[in-house]
Amino acid sequence: MIRTAAAALATVLVAAPALAEPVAYAFDKSHANLSFSYNHLGYSTTDGRFGDWTGDLVIDLDAPENSKIAMKVDVATLDTFWEERDNHLKSADFFGVETHPQASFSSTEVRKTGDNTLEVSGDMTIKGVTKPVTFDVTVNTVGEHPMAKVPAVGLDATAVVKRSDYGMTMFLPYVGDEITISFSAEALQAK
Repeated sequence: MIRTAAAALATVLVAAPALAEPVAYAFDKSHANLSFSYNHLGYSTTDGRFGDWTGDLVIDLDAPENSKIAMKVDVATLDTFWEERDNHLKSADFFGVETHPQASFSSTEVRKTGDNTLEVSGDMTIKGVTKPVTFDVTVNTVGEHPMAKVPAVGLDATAVVKRSDYGMTMFLPYVGDEITISFSAEALQAK
């Protein structure tokens, strides 16, 4: 009887479809952008971007909650398209890149919220301060990349943080406290 049950269990396990494993993806930085924006005096929106960053992305298509992302940003590569402002933002008044050259984000939870939407929560560290942040993510497409001929994913993510939470209080309330972070990227399955 035990032998028959063991044989039946082995047959079921062999015949059952294998569950997909989490898969690592590499960002195509030529088709990616990490940017930020904020309100200036109620008159305009100022935009900027970070030119150098790295990211590790692991996706589990069958169980998105097992997916994860970790990013590191070289803050000295920020560019708001005006050098004088860039230099001020890099100073101790804001990012303090001499003592805090890197910002980072590491996910702690991924939650599916719709057919192609996720909430990705995690820890963001800027200027040595770590705070919880949640990104709203839209998965634009998942499938074989038409040019690279490998599995690929495209996504857009946004979050709003308060710069004052990270010790950047200069010019408040005139220059906005809320900073919108936007990330758009293509990623290809890692080899």
